[in-house]
Amino acid sequence: MTARTLSVLIPVFNEEATIAEVLRRVAEVEIPLAKEVIVADDGSQDDTVGAIEAYREAHPEQNIVLEVLPTNRGKGAAVRAALALATGDIVLIQDGDLEYHPRDFPTLLEPLLDGRADAVFGSRFLGGPHRVLYFWHMVANKSLTLMSNMLTNFNLTDMEVCYKAMWRHVANSLDLQSERFGIEPEITAKLARGGWRLYEVPVSYAGRSYEEGKKITWQDGVAALYHIVRYRFGS
Repeated sequence: MTARTLSVLIPVFNEEATIAEVLRRVAEVEIPLAKEVIVADDGSQDDTVGAIEAYREAHPEQNIVLEVLPTNRGKGAAVRAALALATGDIVLIQDGDLEYHPRDFPTLLEPLLDGRADAVFGSRFLGGPHRVLYFWHMVANKSLTLMSNMLTNFNLTDMEVCYKAMWRHVANSLDLQSERFGIEPEITAKLARGGWRLYEVPVSYAGRSYEEGKKITWQDGVAALYHIVRYRFGS
């Protein structure tokens, strides 16, 4: 299968301070595909939308689509809204903060472009440089990944990672339903159910502290347990 365009899906919520830099980094990275950037604002309460519109006005040569959700529904809802507008052959999820760097795009795309994979996950635990932060977040991530692996028979190291890339027809086949952070285990479980070929590659990670704007909480971890089971065995 030949790819010509990458759709970069960016769900954002209150990322006024970082979204312009994220868009700049996405534009700068060199890949053998045209780029379509779709930003889905999840009811931000700051001026994230204004920052995106200002960046678009300053860079009309870049293909940036903005979708504004009227209320805050969660990351999953924003990802689904962006995916519904995607026209690229491959889609890739990019967070709107500065935790993940688009310099990793070539590594993520390689297994797709050379025909080995239907989907590719990044991993913060395979050797890429990463900021040292919360021990218990790492424990929670690895525990959730272990449970997901037990139910999907995958051998992932980082199920909760933001960086997930796949052919658009694969993403559309998953019929995603999650509203919040349950989108991560839902994508994983449905890739397993569909028998899609999944690869994992190392990515860098510059995690934020809560003071710097990190949003995921222990409640999202508990919800992830529910979604792991729900989407492995149900719809």
